[in-house]
Amino acid sequence: MFSLEIFNDQFRAGPTRQTAVDGHRSLIFQLDRLRQRLPKPSASLPVLPSRPKCLGVEFIEFAMDDNAAIEFERLLTGLGFRRTGEHVSKAVTRWQQGDINIVVNTEKEGFAHSYNITHGTAVCAIGLRVDDAAQALDRAQMLFDTPFRQAVGPGELEIPAVRGLGGSLVYFIDPKTDLGRVWDIEFKSVAGGATQEAGLKRVDHLSQSMMYDEMLSWLLFYTSLLDVDKVPEQEVLDPGGLVKSQVVHSKDGLLRIVLNASQSARTQSSRFLSEAFGSGVQHIALATSDIVATAQQMRTSRVPLLPVPENYYDDLEAKTDLDGTTIDILRANGIFYDCDGDSEYFQIYTRTVEDRFFFEIVERRGYEGYGAVNAPVRLAAQARLAASGAP
Repeated sequence: MFSLEIFNDQFRAGPTRQTAVDGHRSLIFQLDRLRQRLPKPSASLPVLPSRPKCLGVEFIEFAMDDNAAIEFERLLTGLGFRRTGEHVSKAVTRWQQGDINIVVNTEKEGFAHSYNITHGTAVCAIGLRVDDAAQALDRAQMLFDTPFRQAVGPGELEIPAVRGLGGSLVYFIDPKTDLGRVWDIEFKSVAGGATQEAGLKRVDHLSQSMMYDEMLSWLLFYTSLLDVDKVPEQEVLDPGGLVKSQVVHSKDGLLRIVLNASQSARTQSSRFLSEAFGSGVQHIALATSDIVATAQQMRTSRVPLLPVPENYYDDLEAKTDLDGTTIDILRANGIFYDCDGDSEYFQIYTRTVEDRFFFEIVERRGYEGYGAVNAPVRLAAQARLAASGAP
């Protein structure tokens, strides 16, 4: 028998049932880790499937109505995505660039429709590419994560899934079963048109905002279920208050998720919760290998990008060793910059879609962080733009 005494204020302030489930889950997780370290097997310790290795983000699914989809798909086209597939039986389309798959779901029934009614235009599901999808689901159920199933039509696959943040879904896709052929099985190819790609390669990271007292629960959800580590938490200065930020990531960087929460109701993170009626994905970072070329292509395609305050580049020139020509290039293209020793990080942002979510474009040159030094400037620029009422 085990007893847990909770001293953490975040847990104590949260719902008692969720705290009890988290406590039970943490004990099972720790006992399984203990079992792996013992020199001899112990029948008294739980045996869980190994934490699945995450091979990347397979897809990001948006739930929206037909009108919202028109504007959103225009944005995707500007970002360089091509419409390459239509679901065999549902109002669902696939948009693709590099290894990135964006799914737009405008169905009038089913889970995505219900999610859209509740949250508006939002990310309703993410698909994670793992080494063993069935094993991932088994482990999730043994850790008291909630499995999800819905009716599967003819020619469709039953994709393992569990409930994630804010009632959204986390799907598991693996390369060794038919799940690895989901795009060929469930989607018919369509001509993608003459869209000019913007050089986007893959999903760099996802940023999720949640209630302050939820954060430890979702940190435990990810670290107990997946083969990921957490980094020390940071506090980010928002014009409306402090935001606590915690990153979970795989060692190879193929999965990076940033968890954000604030006790202030005036921060952008908290305003997102009000606009979206709950926790969820607030921004999606996509990776490029040439941030300048990508930024120029997006401006050519009239993608609405976040304007950067002019004094940002004056400060950047004063505190870095960048030459004047490089500063001018960053300024001309609205690019944020950070460095850590010899490693460098470049960022641009789209404007916020429906006051809910936005895209970030990043280029990493040996850099492992997330540009935290730029976050207060970005948040201030977004707050100023929102206050101005500009689209």
